[in-house]
Amino acid sequence: MNSHNHNQDLTRRDFIKGGSAATLMGLLGGIELTARAAEAEAPAVAVAKTRCAVIGLGSWGREIVSTLSRIPGAEVAAVCDTYGASLRRAARSAPGAAQVDDYRKILADDSVPAVIVATPTHLHREIVLNALEAGKQVYCEAPLAHTIDDARAIALAARKASSQHFQSGLQLRADKHRAFVLNFIRSGARGKAVAARAQYLKKQSWRQAAPSPEREGELNWRLNKETSIGMVGELGIHQLDASNWIHDALPVSVTGFGSMLLWRDGRELPDTSHLVVEYGNGVRLIQTCTLANSFEGEYEVYYGTDGTVTFMGSKSWLFKEADAPLLGWEVYARKDSFYQETGIALMMDASKQKSLTQEVTDVITPLQYALENFLRSASDVRAAVEDFTSNYGEDEEALKEHMATVPRQVGAGYLEGYQATVLAIKAHEAISKNQRVELPSSLFELA
Repeated sequence: MNSHNHNQDLTRRDFIKGGSAATLMGLLGGIELTARAAEAEAPAVAVAKTRCAVIGLGSWGREIVSTLSRIPGAEVAAVCDTYGASLRRAARSAPGAAQVDDYRKILADDSVPAVIVATPTHLHREIVLNALEAGKQVYCEAPLAHTIDDARAIALAARKASSQHFQSGLQLRADKHRAFVLNFIRSGARGKAVAARAQYLKKQSWRQAAPSPEREGELNWRLNKETSIGMVGELGIHQLDASNWIHDALPVSVTGFGSMLLWRDGRELPDTSHLVVEYGNGVRLIQTCTLANSFEGEYEVYYGTDGTVTFMGSKSWLFKEADAPLLGWEVYARKDSFYQETGIALMMDASKQKSLTQEVTDVITPLQYALENFLRSASDVRAAVEDFTSNYGEDEEALKEHMATVPRQVGAGYLEGYQATVLAIKAHEAISKNQRVELPSSLFELA
């Protein structure tokens, strides 16, 4: 198992929280969507401690450990990596956790019911399948795998493990702010979907130095076409999945273009890509990713006949069309100016409205929402299994039926994880070949 490292300060946290584009939106104009303060400030429900382990301790794995340390319901019982330096660095955020160099030791420990897999993508299959076989509750980072066969194997195993909870690391699916805005979009306030646009721009190399050629190869697995599905798979997958979620549809084709524009250092994957994702109703998402430029950072834009919704980090705005019907509530909403437009701010918490240029330090990240929901569901599922077996014994079929009725917290399951991974893999194929790839509906189905 290799540590799940990102180059320098490149993390999924950077991808999710956004950057200079938020300042740009301060110059454009928008109405910020805001949930009722009472709803946004509802007190958290007390959750029993859930012992968990993090497997894979690169920069993202360490970010997961750090985030878990801020969640009252989390107890990091063990951290695991085969590379000693990564193991020791992660342990600083979890001083009471056991330091383990073989994930199988964690799977054999009955006192640790939940595991979070953050290893390099191409190593997910073996670890996840073994964890499910061992009866663990499993959170697997996205993408699920680097091949469709591996992703399907993981998803089928998760589906079969009906008395366990499986969650894919598509954090935006658990983000309360996203859920709030999605309900707003579903209400029809945006009108009919017209188009979508997304980008991830961050100028930096993914290449990392190492003390030996062997270790350098392990660290730079993202630059190897045999082990990586590139930027669109490692980072762009979150925007692709968000588009599917918002459009409530799966695409019918994807067209990609890839170029090597800056980092000509022997890597096998392009540093810049353009993607056109087509849905059956004629709506298309256009996504650009590059490691050669940082202008405007990361954002998503969803265009409709009555308005446009823009996401930037933890904030979003509605830009209404001049002929759009009056919604009523927008008269009282905060409005920000963006160039020649006015945007309505879409916010969860009306009582903490801050300037676009102010640093927001108290925002719960999508990762924290996702991990909180995973631990809550893991605890609820485990308790439901124990209650059922104590009352009705070891009736597997009856238990399976019962578990289908146990509510789970919001988050991406095995099917969403599989479908997003399939799309990312086919998008990477299109980018690598500079061509259009058809996406039959059967591709997204689990046999």
